Amino acid sequence: MIVELEADATLGVRVLKSAVIFAGDYLNKLTGEQIERECKSKLAAGYTEIVVNFSSTEIVNSIGVSILLGVIDSAASSGARVVFSDVNEDTVELFEMLGITKHVDIREW
Repeated sequence: MIVELEADATLGVRVLKSAVIFAGDYLNKLTGEQIERECKSKLAAGYTEIVVNFSSTEIVNSIGVSILLGVIDSAASSGARVVFSDVNEDTVELFEMLGITKHVDIREW
Protein backbone atom coordinates (compact mmCIF):
# COMPACT_ATOMS: atom_id res chain seq x y z
CA MET A 1 0.00 0.00 0.00
CA ILE A 2 1.35 3.41 -0.96
CA VAL A 3 0.15 6.63 0.61
CA GLU A 4 1.08 9.94 -1.01
CA LEU A 5 1.10 13.21 0.91
CA GLU A 6 2.03 16.55 -0.57
CA ALA A 7 2.39 20.04 0.87
CA ASP A 8 1.70 23.15 -1.20
CA ALA A 9 5.04 24.50 -2.46
CA THR A 10 3.53 27.95 -3.04
CA LEU A 11 3.28 28.44 0.71
CA GLY A 12 7.06 28.31 1.02
CA VAL A 13 7.20 24.86 2.55
CA ARG A 14 9.17 21.94 1.22
CA VAL A 15 7.06 19.70 -0.94
CA LEU A 16 6.75 16.39 0.86
CA LYS A 17 5.88 13.31 -1.08
CA SER A 18 5.67 10.40 1.30
CA ALA A 19 5.31 6.73 0.42
CA VAL A 20 4.28 4.13 3.01
CA ILE A 21 5.55 0.63 2.35
CA PHE A 22 4.45 -2.30 4.51
CA ALA A 23 7.24 -4.71 5.44
CA GLY A 24 5.15 -7.85 5.96
CA ASP A 25 5.50 -10.42 8.72
CA TYR A 26 9.09 -11.62 8.12
CA LEU A 27 11.76 -9.34 6.70
CA ASN A 28 14.24 -11.62 4.94
CA LYS A 29 15.98 -11.64 1.55
CA LEU A 30 12.81 -12.10 -0.49
CA THR A 31 10.64 -9.50 1.23
CA GLY A 32 13.64 -7.20 1.71
CA GLU A 33 14.31 -7.15 -2.02
CA GLN A 34 10.65 -6.32 -2.68
CA ILE A 35 10.84 -3.43 -0.21
CA GLU A 36 14.11 -2.26 -1.74
CA ARG A 37 12.64 -2.24 -5.28
CA GLU A 38 9.57 -0.33 -4.11
CA CYS A 39 11.64 2.20 -2.17
CA LYS A 40 14.04 2.81 -5.05
CA SER A 41 11.09 3.21 -7.42
CA LYS A 42 9.54 5.83 -5.15
CA LEU A 43 12.84 7.67 -4.75
CA ALA A 44 13.28 7.75 -8.53
CA ALA A 45 9.75 9.19 -8.79
CA GLY A 46 10.73 12.08 -6.52
CA TYR A 47 9.39 10.96 -3.16
CA THR A 48 11.13 12.78 -0.31
CA GLU A 49 10.10 10.46 2.51
CA ILE A 50 9.93 6.69 2.64
CA VAL A 51 7.96 5.23 5.54
CA VAL A 52 8.51 1.52 6.14
CA ASN A 53 5.65 0.23 8.25
CA PHE A 54 6.55 -2.70 10.49
CA SER A 55 3.11 -3.15 12.08
CA SER A 56 2.88 -6.78 10.88
CA THR A 57 6.58 -7.60 11.16
CA GLU A 58 7.57 -10.15 13.77
CA ILE A 59 11.11 -11.00 12.65
CA VAL A 60 13.87 -9.13 10.82
CA ASN A 61 16.86 -11.27 9.87
CA SER A 62 20.42 -10.14 9.08
CA ILE A 63 19.83 -10.03 5.33
CA GLY A 64 16.73 -7.90 5.90
CA VAL A 65 18.81 -5.50 8.00
CA SER A 66 21.44 -5.32 5.27
CA ILE A 67 18.80 -4.49 2.67
CA LEU A 68 17.30 -1.80 4.92
CA LEU A 69 20.77 -0.23 5.19
CA GLY A 70 20.88 -0.10 1.40
CA VAL A 71 17.48 1.63 1.35
CA ILE A 72 18.71 4.17 3.91
CA ASP A 73 21.83 4.82 1.81
CA SER A 74 19.79 5.24 -1.40
CA ALA A 75 17.43 7.65 0.33
CA ALA A 76 20.31 9.70 1.75
CA SER A 77 21.87 9.91 -1.72
CA SER A 78 18.54 11.21 -3.04
CA GLY A 79 18.12 13.76 -0.26
CA ALA A 80 15.15 11.83 1.13
CA ARG A 81 14.56 10.56 4.63
CA VAL A 82 13.51 7.16 5.89
CA VAL A 83 11.03 6.59 8.68
CA PHE A 84 10.31 3.25 10.35
CA SER A 85 6.82 3.09 11.83
CA ASP A 86 5.06 0.74 14.21
CA VAL A 87 8.21 -1.22 15.06
CA ASN A 88 7.91 -3.78 17.88
CA GLU A 89 10.17 -3.44 20.95
CA ASP A 90 12.50 -6.31 20.03
CA THR A 91 13.12 -4.93 16.57
CA VAL A 92 13.70 -1.41 17.95
CA GLU A 93 16.33 -2.91 20.28
CA LEU A 94 17.97 -4.65 17.33
CA PHE A 95 18.01 -1.43 15.29
CA GLU A 96 19.46 0.48 18.26
CA MET A 97 22.23 -2.11 18.82
CA LEU A 98 23.16 -1.93 15.15
CA GLY A 99 23.11 1.89 15.08
CA ILE A 100 20.34 2.06 12.50
CA THR A 101 18.26 4.42 14.66
CA LYS A 102 20.90 7.11 14.09
CA HIS A 103 19.89 7.20 10.43
CA VAL A 104 16.09 6.86 10.53
CA ASP A 105 13.19 8.29 12.49
CA ILE A 106 11.11 5.76 14.41
CA ARG A 107 7.42 6.67 14.75
CA GLU A 108 4.14 5.20 15.84
CA TRP A 109 1.20 5.80 13.49
